Amino acid sequence: MARLRVPALVVVAAVAIGFLMGSLMSGQVQASSALTSKLHVFNEILTYADKFYVEEVDAVELVEGAIAGLLEELDPHSTYVRPKDYEQMTERNTGEYEGIGISFEIREGWITVITAIEGGPSAHLGIRPGDRIVGIEGESAKDLVSEEVIAKLKGPKGTDVDITVERPGANNTFDLTIRRDRIPIYSVPYHFMLDDETGYIRATRFSATTSEELEAALRDLESQGMQKLVFDLRNNSGGYLNQAIEVSDRFIKGDEVIVYTKGRIKGSSQYYYSSNGVTRSKFPLICLVNHGSASASEIVSGAIQDHDRGLVIGQTTFGKGLVQRQYSLRDGSALLLTVARYYTPSGRLIQRSYEDRDEYLEYFRRLNDGDIDESEIEARPEFKTLNEERTVYGGGGITPDILVEDVYDPNEIQTKLEQLRVFFEFANDYAARNLDKATLVQRDFVTNFELPEAGFKEFKKFIKDVEGAEELTQEDIENEREYIKLGVKRELAGNLWGLNARYQVFVQEDPQLQKALTHFNEAENMARLYAKVGIDE
Repeated sequence: MARLRVPALVVVAAVAIGFLMGSLMSGQVQASSALTSKLHVFNEILTYADKFYVEEVDAVELVEGAIAGLLEELDPHSTYVRPKDYEQMTERNTGEYEGIGISFEIREGWITVITAIEGGPSAHLGIRPGDRIVGIEGESAKDLVSEEVIAKLKGPKGTDVDITVERPGANNTFDLTIRRDRIPIYSVPYHFMLDDETGYIRATRFSATTSEELEAALRDLESQGMQKLVFDLRNNSGGYLNQAIEVSDRFIKGDEVIVYTKGRIKGSSQYYYSSNGVTRSKFPLICLVNHGSASASEIVSGAIQDHDRGLVIGQTTFGKGLVQRQYSLRDGSALLLTVARYYTPSGRLIQRSYEDRDEYLEYFRRLNDGDIDESEIEARPEFKTLNEERTVYGGGGITPDILVEDVYDPNEIQTKLEQLRVFFEFANDYAARNLDKATLVQRDFVTNFELPEAGFKEFKKFIKDVEGAEELTQEDIENEREYIKLGVKRELAGNLWGLNARYQVFVQEDPQLQKALTHFNEAENMARLYAKVGIDE
């Protein structure tokens, strides 16, 4: 007797339809004859695709594509997250993973250390930027792809991994046994003093640890004499709502609205208030934003602006004001479903129109707001800030108090130099031969160091042998002298003291930051007025 073949796709479809029908019967999904009919049609289409499509189809991928299509009918931010992606997302948002604690790139086929994460096991053993991991567990690490490296180096806390390291300037490789540990994934990776009074903090996302990281950064800068702060939220795409509230709470006085939400289901419409805890409500504050600042970043910058706590400077933010609730699914995947909308304290809807999906999703790539007509801004709904009653605009995103269009926009030669990674490679070799960290002071180096003429000549000789640099002429190199010297200085700082020092050099040529620093007089006046709020009430 012949066996009856049941196609995998039909099994998947049957399970999917069965689940949905069960949901209908139990009342989890409101039943209607039209919906029931369409579910049967869906099942028929899946069956026909499996039997008659010109090529074999992957059942799981086809159903997942159907799920994605369903969610696209809702809004751009309701999303189905596959199991593997969900695991990575959870790791990123919880703020830690288990491994040896390095960031790396594959260069010329070798695992090249970009940085050893501060406090991690690799940093404790002295791993440096530029080190190459040439062996793992006694086997060559040549030509491994990133996924293979991660699989070999990550692992449970307390387990060991043996590596072989090749260091610039050293004659021989050496072996290390690294015991894996919990590694923090920082969401506030940079903080430092720009001068004797001005602190700088950059937050790249809002993970589960962002508020704690911010508090630690603030305390460190205060111990160094900080009197005013630049809080950089550019290209911060958001994260956890509770972290946005706690971060705002660091700057907003107690019992003030930070954000509120409106939704259809029970519990989705809420007001969120600042606490009466420790608040930095007195020092002048500038918040930097751009088109890549979204969601939680807009909650923070909107609260700072609406309460007249500080100046918001930069570009109009992305305009992502939809609240997603996370639902874990039985196969390890997840559904991020929009359940409400965000509003700033003055009543502005953060969400921008997404009627044109392509324009909406490409907005963050725009370099400036130059193609936004003034009349378009003026046509947006007007609101008043809560203390000084300044005019601010709704209609999507946070429009800055001071628009700064200047952005870092490298020319063709500069882009080529960065793509070739020549600053990193040259700096690692130069530092090994010419610099002694024990004799250097980080702050003096960042402020005063300049690559000497002899070093620039070495670079010109070095780049002649770099594969891919043949099209760069000596005239090109000479014309970019200042850019090259700063690029080498940036990587030297990273080699000696890590990513924080590297970024400290980088922002010296950041046009938006440099322009923002000229507006601290206005921020100081705003801080004085905010400090008086509530005193006479």
